[in-house]
Amino acid sequence: MDTAIVLFNRDLRVHDHPALAAACERAGQVVPLFVLDPSIPGDARHGFLLQCLADLRASLRQLGGDLVVRQGDAVAETVKLAGEVGAAAIHASADVSSLARRREARFAEERIEFLRHPGVTVVPPDALRPSGGGDHYRVFTPYWHAWLRHRHRPVLPPPHRVRLPSGLAPGRLPRPGTDPAMPGGESAGRERADRWLRQFLAGYADGHDDLAGDRTSRLSPYLRFGCVSPLELACRAERSEDFVRQLCWRDFHHQVTYAFPRINRENYRHRERRWRHDRDALCAWRRGMTGLPIVDAGMRQLLAEGWMHNRARLIVATYLVRRLGLDWRDGARHFFQHLLDGDVANNSGNWQWVAGTGNDTRPGRGFNPLRQAKRYDPAGAYVRRYVPELADVPGAKIHEPWRLPSLPAGYPARLDGTDG
Repeated sequence: MDTAIVLFNRDLRVHDHPALAAACERAGQVVPLFVLDPSIPGDARHGFLLQCLADLRASLRQLGGDLVVRQGDAVAETVKLAGEVGAAAIHASADVSSLARRREARFAEERIEFLRHPGVTVVPPDALRPSGGGDHYRVFTPYWHAWLRHRHRPVLPPPHRVRLPSGLAPGRLPRPGTDPAMPGGESAGRERADRWLRQFLAGYADGHDDLAGDRTSRLSPYLRFGCVSPLELACRAERSEDFVRQLCWRDFHHQVTYAFPRINRENYRHRERRWRHDRDALCAWRRGMTGLPIVDAGMRQLLAEGWMHNRARLIVATYLVRRLGLDWRDGARHFFQHLLDGDVANNSGNWQWVAGTGNDTRPGRGFNPLRQAKRYDPAGAYVRRYVPELADVPGAKIHEPWRLPSLPAGYPARLDGTDG
């Protein structure tokens, strides 16, 4: 009986999983595999990942299979297991980061068929090409129009059955050391998606920038780990162009990263400005102690929840690179370390957009964080939620504590010394 391995990476689900579906269709026995690589440091996402894997294991067991867990180098352990079970092919979802591309190149050198499948994005990152030439779109709007015209593959149901080779030990799955702020896994992701699409999708266009209202979907961690299919989500949310546009932005950054995998290390636009190197300022920004309340609220939300409101991300990033003049890579590393949804493509692509080194037709753009605060948190409720030192400051005065007779106890003076 033919045997195939499905190597799970950023696609921790059984619904709409092309690699899993193809393996189950072509082979009589299928080994779902995840390799825990100890060389990759643990971070805020580790506990979330382990919950995702536990949920995936439960789903596969319901289908008659199991999640086989191994530890070590992903390529070496997968090839070793293929030899043990006599697998003729390895199926995996294609990814775009330099780490993923190196891993795929190593698999291609092995004496076993290695098959890449879509699934990480709505539209595969190499599927669209500009009519004027080039290997990817550099500007979002033309990509958006091409993306809308693209004919999608069908959304796939879970396989009816997953048959493991007999006698295969599944391996132990570690327990999370600490529970993440959001529960991980496909079950939790689908439940959140169902509830949010039913209750809040219709108001997304009007409410997604309201910092205190917090009406964004918070599905990004589930998209990052593939607990929710981006294609299925796009199809279910098609009546909201504003929300679907956000999924297209995600695809856009992935196709840029596919063409420029060094996006987390090098400027996409090769123009290096002279960045300041101020360790104290960077530390204050990381801790949410800059003296600008809207920035501090966003940074403290990140530390507390492993997540940050989209509008707040734009504000704190702009403050770091435009106001403080610090290198965007310092900010991107901090985000990547703490965000549950942190991935190379979106994190680096968005930071470079803010810094003016990425895919932006107006690299000199900028805006005032204080005006942003007054517009998107007019009553200061978002700031009060995360900056308790300012909880008793009334109304919009909370955004300008330097105008009070004295600063509230424990809250710092402004780091940049400007009027916002």
